[in-house]
Amino acid sequence: MPILHQIDPIAVSLGPLKVHWYGLMYLLGFAVAWWLGRRRVRAGRLPGVDENSFGDLMFYGMLGVVLGGRIGYILFYNFGDFLKDPLMLFKVWEGGMSFHGGLLGVMVAIGWWARHHRLHYFDVVDFIAPLVPAGLGFGRIGNYIGGELWGKPTDAGWGVVFPRSLPQPFASMDAVSLRAQFDAGILDTFARHPSQLYQAVLEGLLLFCVVVWYSSKPRPRYAVSGLFALLYGVFRFAVEFVREPDEQLGYLAFGWLTMGQVLSTPLILLGLYWLWKSRSAPTLQPEPAHAAANETSAR
Repeated sequence: MPILHQIDPIAVSLGPLKVHWYGLMYLLGFAVAWWLGRRRVRAGRLPGVDENSFGDLMFYGMLGVVLGGRIGYILFYNFGDFLKDPLMLFKVWEGGMSFHGGLLGVMVAIGWWARHHRLHYFDVVDFIAPLVPAGLGFGRIGNYIGGELWGKPTDAGWGVVFPRSLPQPFASMDAVSLRAQFDAGILDTFARHPSQLYQAVLEGLLLFCVVVWYSSKPRPRYAVSGLFALLYGVFRFAVEFVREPDEQLGYLAFGWLTMGQVLSTPLILLGLYWLWKSRSAPTLQPEPAHAAANETSAR
């Protein structure tokens, strides 16, 4: 039997101040990345870097996620509207973030930070890659709670009726009336794939487990980055087949190709290339923080 989505997207409301679940999911993602990153720093997974330097990296990374995600969304998904109203770039309260844009933003931030600390770019990318999937998973849960980015219609027993996806007159009904229509079975035909949860499991939980496990041992340069890019690209490409395309774009070609698939294809190719390149690359050996401190003291 389908499920009626009636979750309040606002977690806390204090007068005019409203805290949305989506924002809290971002904070949870950053918190997990901070916790895991500090553990990796203490284990010496990025030799020469202490927790203070890692804190700087996290700060620049967060800026990259937010700025890159917003700019990417505008350029990839709403460029036509942006040309009509350039100020929409700053209307973040209206929503709109792109993972691929956020990824580019993080890559730029990593490049600046790595150059400043005189580290090999991909040593830093390999270090950061395991920190990313948790944020992806929490972000998709935030999408589900907000009732956005839903999937295509389905008659599967786990289908979800998203009120914002309904046609009139259902779309303008209050929660009580909508529940009555749902209980009567009238809305069953509008059930959709909860593609946000599919992505949360694949791009979040599964990707997190695989990449964290794979990176738990020293790997050749490019290998961790390659595995992350390949798996994310494959998972995203696959889920797009059951995810509703963006209304303003629709399908780009063949009656099934979406912008998400177009943007994920380079990641799949890069992932394969980096994994191939890792075969002849050096392996960075861990240097635990206490060992580095003892060496410094001896000098």
